[in-house]
Amino acid sequence: MKNILILADGSIAKHFIEWVGKKRVAENKYYVTCYKEGVTPERMGKNISMIKADPTSYSKMRTIMNDVKYSNVFIVMENMEDAEYSLKNIRLIDNKVRIVLVNQWDNDEIGKEEENVTVLYSDELIAAHLYDHLPNVPVVAQNVGLGKGEIMEIHVPFGSTYAFRHVGSILQRKWKIAAVYRDEKQILPTNATMIRPNDTLLVLGKPIVLDGVYKTINKRIGLFPEPFGRDLYLMMDLRFDQKNALIYLKESIYLLEKLEDKSLFVRILYPNNFALIDELKTYESEKIRISVCYDDEDIKTLVEYDIQEHDIGLVLTSIETFEKEEIKETLYDLRKVVYLFGDKLLYNVKKAVILMSENEQMESISSTAFDISESLGLQLMLGDFDPEGDFESRKIIIEHYETLSHIFNMEIDIQQKIANPIREISAMEDILQIAPFEKDLQSNTILKFVSTKVQDFLLATETHPKLLVPFALE
Repeated sequence: MKNILILADGSIAKHFIEWVGKKRVAENKYYVTCYKEGVTPERMGKNISMIKADPTSYSKMRTIMNDVKYSNVFIVMENMEDAEYSLKNIRLIDNKVRIVLVNQWDNDEIGKEEENVTVLYSDELIAAHLYDHLPNVPVVAQNVGLGKGEIMEIHVPFGSTYAFRHVGSILQRKWKIAAVYRDEKQILPTNATMIRPNDTLLVLGKPIVLDGVYKTINKRIGLFPEPFGRDLYLMMDLRFDQKNALIYLKESIYLLEKLEDKSLFVRILYPNNFALIDELKTYESEKIRISVCYDDEDIKTLVEYDIQEHDIGLVLTSIETFEKEEIKETLYDLRKVVYLFGDKLLYNVKKAVILMSENEQMESISSTAFDISESLGLQLMLGDFDPEGDFESRKIIIEHYETLSHIFNMEIDIQQKIANPIREISAMEDILQIAPFEKDLQSNTILKFVSTKVQDFLLATETHPKLLVPFALE
């Protein structure tokens, strides 16, 4: 049992005592000292005792503090001189007790030099609460943890880049989604928890990181590749990409121009044609930076450093480069969107196509599919092709995509057909294939001769460009 002494006077003190009475803490016993009328609330809690005494009197305060051993003293008084005298009296009687002083006056000196004194400035607290109610201002925990903004509450608006994404598909480095509040209920999220518009997220992390997270969550759809990152990263290994290097750079610049306020960072690996490198560098500008790596010792670490240093969200590369130097595994772990160049150029693409796969994966990549389609002005098509005609099991996914179509005000072409999905997509022209970024993607596999699974063919053909989207981790 902890004994707490409250020196009370005025309106704030009255509300504080009422609050203490409502929020009963069984381990606390409160002693309220007051000498003026109007401070005592109508209903008193059973754990509150009233003491009629003047706290500015040293002798009376000594008697009060000698009768009971107090762990904390709260000075909540309207008159500044009364508060000063009361503070001095307490310090003369017990210079170790912890004191909380409410400063209601325009005076920063009261309690400033005292040890074990926490000063709360009422004007600053009210101003902070008013500020929290402004639009586009994150709400941070003032009296929890360090109280510096490492705990933040963020509302997810309609059209947010985080809406309709699974928690597990979002890279959370130096921050974490701790809870989701929806329909007045708390959800402790798993990787498979989908974030929805009007959710409130409780996030933890470094304040400077959370400021960036807040801004990203409040950005609207149409800012692809966020929230996976901001900018674009073209990676070319000249052992494989020398012939198409200039084409890849031009395609990347085309994509850069289609997106809103982004930059392109180009990393050249294994340089073996310096005339080509000089030609590529003529394309450098304020938004395009080209760097050459002459050391081939640790390519994986270099790529990871580049992506973190430049806040990369989309990586553009060829299938050959993607499969070398553990690049595929690194990009998978970093939860980045990957664009794989195809024989067909991005300029000529007219349609984005998703072939039906696992339900959770399909939900997780849906928001990105709509986002990239809007950014590039592509018709979005969802192909449910099944050799056995099992369409009923995927009815929920169809409804999910139809719902997003209405929310984002974008048309989607949904096709269901009893057919081999591999043959169907092979016959299509001028398409960008969008697929989940799976960890075990393989190009040289015997499965491509017998399988009808889309993922077994993603890296086996370079005909169509492909967009691999991270999904919720198991």
